[in-house]
Amino acid sequence: MRFRHRAAAGFATLLLPLSGLVALASPAQAATSATATYAKTQDWGSGFEGKWTVKNTGTTNLSSWTIEWDFPSGTKVTSAWDATVTNSGDHWTAKNLGWNGTLAPGASVSFGFNGSGSGSPSGCKLNGGSCDGGPEVPGDAAPSAPGTPTASDITDTSVKLSWSAATDDKGVKNYDVLRDGAKVATVTGTSYTNTGLTKGTDYSYTVQARDTADQTGPVSGAVKVRTTGGDDGGQPDPGEKVNLGYFTEWGVYGRNYHVKNLVTSGSASKITHINYAFGNVKNGQCTVDDTYAAYDKAYTADQSVSGQADTWDQPLRGNFNQLRQLKAKYPHIKVLYSFGGWTYSGGFGQAAANAAAFAKSCKQVVEDPRWADVFDGIDIDWEYPNACGLTCDTSGPAAFKNLSQALRAEFGKDYLITAAITADGSEGGKIDAADYGGAAQYLDWYNVMTYDYFGAWDKAGPTNPHSPLTSFAGIPKEGFNSAAAIAKLKAKGVPASKLLLGIGFYGRGWTGVTQSAPGGTATGPAAGTYEAGIEDYKILKNTCPATGTFAGTAYAHCGTNWWSYDTPATINTKMAWAKNQGLGGAFFWEFSGDTANGELVSAINNGLK
Repeated sequence: MRFRHRAAAGFATLLLPLSGLVALASPAQAATSATATYAKTQDWGSGFEGKWTVKNTGTTNLSSWTIEWDFPSGTKVTSAWDATVTNSGDHWTAKNLGWNGTLAPGASVSFGFNGSGSGSPSGCKLNGGSCDGGPEVPGDAAPSAPGTPTASDITDTSVKLSWSAATDDKGVKNYDVLRDGAKVATVTGTSYTNTGLTKGTDYSYTVQARDTADQTGPVSGAVKVRTTGGDDGGQPDPGEKVNLGYFTEWGVYGRNYHVKNLVTSGSASKITHINYAFGNVKNGQCTVDDTYAAYDKAYTADQSVSGQADTWDQPLRGNFNQLRQLKAKYPHIKVLYSFGGWTYSGGFGQAAANAAAFAKSCKQVVEDPRWADVFDGIDIDWEYPNACGLTCDTSGPAAFKNLSQALRAEFGKDYLITAAITADGSEGGKIDAADYGGAAQYLDWYNVMTYDYFGAWDKAGPTNPHSPLTSFAGIPKEGFNSAAAIAKLKAKGVPASKLLLGIGFYGRGWTGVTQSAPGGTATGPAAGTYEAGIEDYKILKNTCPATGTFAGTAYAHCGTNWWSYDTPATINTKMAWAKNQGLGGAFFWEFSGDTANGELVSAINNGLK
């Protein structure tokens, strides 16, 4: 999957004065009508991003807030935004700015910071009182975290939860059960059956203990539950083909392409799955790449899927919230978080060295409580295991299989786990470099990238289709076509039903071309909107309409430019071929290259029926 360039979102980061201590709130201000919660939103090994959220849980306005906490030695804040953060040694204090101190009942506000070290905050105080909104009793410690709940007796509308007891010096009084972060029950025992749920729906549960003085302790780990009924968790029904599209995180900038475009184009009703691209792989760990686009960008009412404007204090905004709204409107769509891509594949070698730790980090990102309901699985786009892409990998032929096995062990059977893989069907090529046959048992399907075989990186040509379905006379490299790639993967033991045919929603082209037919010479890449040698289908269909078809892909010669790309007609041919081969369906890169009425998505949908 190509990771094309994008504009960066700019932020003004407040640099910290690392001395001076903000005065504590007076006892009269230490009310119990607010809470402060902490989340580590990113971790890149040597540093991390943290976020505090203050919520007014009372019935009157909160006029100001001050949070205090302690970091262990070696962990510190290096920069912060939306709060004034100071310290005295390892004791840290954050105070509201002039514009975000007042909170109405029920409102919340967050501030973030970058930190170094690996420690977690402790001893939290909000306005001099308990950060959990409960009383703080001198000499009476808060309870410990209960064990992570386990789920059983799952039906269409209910689930039974059980957990190991918390401990407390004075005794545990009861437990709060939280579903997707909101309290749904308070019980005295260590089990609870939640009823009234929706069939075929994902939920995330945690538990929090309360002692005899009504102090609450830390929240337990989360368990993800999917009720029965509806569908089978993302797998297509027997006979149903996958129609999956990639949605790019950076598309919200220069391309001005947003989740709502899937609705207005009519594409949302015709796809089955979305791969959200891309999460990064840093220091052998999964991490969110552009946090602003992912979960902070605010949408107006006319820009959002729901028709409701984001508010400044809501817990989740950005693409993730828009995807949540899309799934509410189109419950059949499953969303996978894709990590890697052309630009970010360099981190997979380190990840493979400790596959279990990598898998655990990925699950932490996918199951972050703020968006645990958004994602139904994970997609790994490693370009390329034990071979060369943007960089060269030497992790060995077993690394990809080991990584896939670790992901399945960590995520379990209820998550979709897929991979975008090379389509190099040449002898001794990239498919031969890794154990794709052995890894297939752990994965739901492969997105076989059957495009970008030929392009203007070879400046002089020859001009050939970048996504040939079949071989052709004079092909510059044998095995560089869809049929060869699919045949080789089948021969390695990958079931046909686990192979998706790749379609590019763009063309590749040369300039300085005088010959209309394929195989001509050129002088370099043709001009493109975002990058030389590449252009969206929605542009090419008007500026350089197709004049012929070669090896299953359309081509066009306009002036001195020569382009190859797929059209609704060639997609129809490719989908018929995919069905004849018994493939599981098709996928495409990526939504924003299509027309405003989604004609390529429609062609895939119609062709797979």
